[in-house]
Order: sequence, then C-alpha cells, then structure tokens
Amino acid sequence: METKETTICVRCLISGKVQGVFFRASARHQAELMGLSCRASNLHDGRVEVLACGNPKDIGKLKAWLTKGPPQARVSGVACEVMEQTNL
Repeated sequence: METKETTICVRCLISGKVQGVFFRASARHQAELMGLSCRASNLHDGRVEVLACGNPKDIGKLKAWLTKGPPQARVSGVACEVMEQTNL
C-alpha cells in the first residue's frame, strides 16, 4: 500500500544582514532545487519572510539552509511556524 506524501507549509522570518545580499533569490532557488513551492519577500523591518510548501523532509532542509543563507548574508535568527496551506 502506497502512502500519499504529506505537504506542509511554513512561514519563516529571517533576521540579520539578509537584505541586499541576494537572500530572496537564493532562497527561492534552493527551494526550487528541493521541489518546494516558495515565495520570499523583504519586510520593512529589515527581515526576510519566506513562505514555503512541500514535503516535511525538504522543508527541514530549507529551514537548515535559511540559518546560513547565501555567502554574503549574516543570519542572526530564523523563526518558523507551520501555517495553513496556501497558493504560492
């Protein structure tokens, strides 16, 4: 019997030096490589918001990547919460 893979969505807020360092584009690229749906936006307070949906294993990989980001970024914090599924 095959089991249908679960899909989850998360909203992550990333703080630190994360704007102006290609964080959004890099996050979307990483998510795409993992087969995830993703949207990334700059927030007015200097953080980046990442919304991603996909299987829990790959969401976990993306969350781990978000703690480092691209080479130019200096991530000081990542806070993620599971959210209702959304159209990305």
